[in-house]
Amino acid sequence: MLSGYPRLRAILLRIAQAVPVVFGVVVISFLLTRALPGDPAVYFAGVMADEQSIEQTRIALGLDKPLPQQFAIYVGNLLQGDLGQSVSSGRAVATDLANRLPASLELTLTALLLAVLVAVPLGVWAATRPGTWVDHLCRIVVTAGVSLPTFFTGILLIYIFYYILGVAPSPLGRLDFIYFEPDHVTGFYLIDAALAGDWETWRGAVKQLMLPSITLALFTLAPVARMTRAAMLSALSADFIRTARAAGLSGRKVLFGYALRNALLPVVTTLGMVFSFALGANVLVEKVFAWPGIGSYAVEALVVSDYAAVQGFVLAMALLFVTLNLVIDLLYTVIDPRIGFVSQ
Repeated sequence: MLSGYPRLRAILLRIAQAVPVVFGVVVISFLLTRALPGDPAVYFAGVMADEQSIEQTRIALGLDKPLPQQFAIYVGNLLQGDLGQSVSSGRAVATDLANRLPASLELTLTALLLAVLVAVPLGVWAATRPGTWVDHLCRIVVTAGVSLPTFFTGILLIYIFYYILGVAPSPLGRLDFIYFEPDHVTGFYLIDAALAGDWETWRGAVKQLMLPSITLALFTLAPVARMTRAAMLSALSADFIRTARAAGLSGRKVLFGYALRNALLPVVTTLGMVFSFALGANVLVEKVFAWPGIGSYAVEALVVSDYAAVQGFVLAMALLFVTLNLVIDLLYTVIDPRIGFVSQ
């Protein structure tokens, strides 16, 4: 039935191939959370609780059942779309993730956009001028981005722009206290405020977003700039570039129409990896700026051994990574149609 739609067939095949990966993540996250030190029943029963109260709490949490039975119950709930109840927040894990995921995505996507706007032109510029001050500047930026911890960069930016210069808002969440949250549509404050026509809140959200996104962008632009430079150097030394120049094509056409287009494939792969890593590792940025994202949510749940919350976070990240890999495959065909989707 799908033989006439090779692209759709290939997409469905990749989704089917991701099912064992997601199931493996479910199994591993379930076992690892049970291996965490400490007893959540003791924590949630309270420091003054006796053995009977602790046992009652353990029964209420379902921890008294054998491990295989706990896993069967967990998988059964997952198939019904139930990620469980967070015992630390008192809300459904799906609700917590839905409230916090847009905050992390907005921060990560903004940081990635800033990184691309700086890293790709810098990498192209350095590749066209090897050995010059531009190339050395690219190396310095890459080295600094990799070596400086994000929490240090964040604290330094807060100290300079908030404490000394006073041009940045207080680093306390997604909006300053003088603004009201926009009506929830997508969960992205910039989009929701724009949809509501509330440009004052939109500007407030942008101001609040700048320092944490710059902090994360300084960390993520390093591998993007490095890969862009390396891919451009490789493309510029290829035979088809020499042929294009011999044919009399303009330098701009050769650089952007041929060299950059062929160099984009490894850059897109790097962007996917950087996005995946930044989304899972931006917890330090979220902590420094009191950003209510899923990274800080996962750490808080991990500290108190909140099994359902930790498992929900890991599963959500796995699904995001699977979706991201599918999007990257689609981008490959847009950048270079020769790759295509091969029917299998």
